[in-house]
Amino acid sequence: MTALSHQARGRGAGVNIAGRFETHDRSLFDDGWQGLEDLAPFRTTVFEEKPRTIISRNDSPDISFDQSINPYRGCEHGCSYCYARPAHAYMGLSPGLDFESKLFAKPDAAKLLRAELCAKGYVPKTIALGANTDAYQPIERQRRITRAILEVLAEFNHPVAIVTKSALVTRDIDILGPMASKGLAKVAVSVTSLDPKLSRAMEPRAATPARRLAAIEQLSAAGIPAAVMVAPIIPAVNDSEIEAILKAAQAAGATEAGYVMLRLPHEVKDVFKDWLEATMPERAAKVMSLVRSSSGGKDYDAAFGTRQTGTGPYAWTIGRRFELACQRLGLNRRKLKLDTSQFRRPPQPGEQLALL
Repeated sequence: MTALSHQARGRGAGVNIAGRFETHDRSLFDDGWQGLEDLAPFRTTVFEEKPRTIISRNDSPDISFDQSINPYRGCEHGCSYCYARPAHAYMGLSPGLDFESKLFAKPDAAKLLRAELCAKGYVPKTIALGANTDAYQPIERQRRITRAILEVLAEFNHPVAIVTKSALVTRDIDILGPMASKGLAKVAVSVTSLDPKLSRAMEPRAATPARRLAAIEQLSAAGIPAAVMVAPIIPAVNDSEIEAILKAAQAAGATEAGYVMLRLPHEVKDVFKDWLEATMPERAAKVMSLVRSSSGGKDYDAAFGTRQTGTGPYAWTIGRRFELACQRLGLNRRKLKLDTSQFRRPPQPGEQLALL
């Protein structure tokens, strides 16, 4: 036991397991001095992080972007299945409840971004926002770090692709709209279920399904290309909703769609299994059996090319259903490629202007 039920109330994870780099495990026990029932619930605490650079780069062959920015580390949405949870282990914190309650904000993100875009050797490529943790999670309302990043990208005519499950993205339509008119912005909204009860269980502090669909509608109405991500698809949990989600998103204005099968790297498998047993014990064995059937008999297969979609008959069926539904609905007829040719470095404060 690493957390009590009253401590985790309103959170996604029910445990606070030690990270894989820790030399000691952790557990709760009553030492006779203070009752366990007196332990306080996990409260959201935000720390400030001061990185030296802000653009992250990857060369993964099955990821559609080369560059990304993560304004925050950790995510208050609390999705038990979040593949970003293991990153908290690098901070000496738990990928469990710590991940969604001990957050790190990067207040200098916009300043660092400006410096990196001004570097002479910089080559513009689409920057992804929300690739690891959600750039529009609740603390963005006050911190506004994501908005400051967008302001810099707009100033430089730099393309940006956003993935989020928050309706807060509509706040920045005033920036994203003009960028989209130049072919510089697009937004994908993740919709995991249309059932608000299931959605709340899976993603306790994320926007409701109705608000996410409304966000797609508002983005589309503003001329911002909108996509829907059915992600993750969890066997025997939300896989029956694929067609319904795509239909609802298309009706709201989405023109593209994508999906990702459930991924359980490192500590995520322990957090997810605990959530599964606590939330739907009657089907937990079936869920994990289907997960393993799509991952070469393991809880997770990290192989490039298949880790996002899985392998085997069940994974093939999911892929085929998704493909046929998209064809019927006219989704993905055209994949928007953002424009990097308009990138420019505007004169910066204190910089001497060119004579010619």
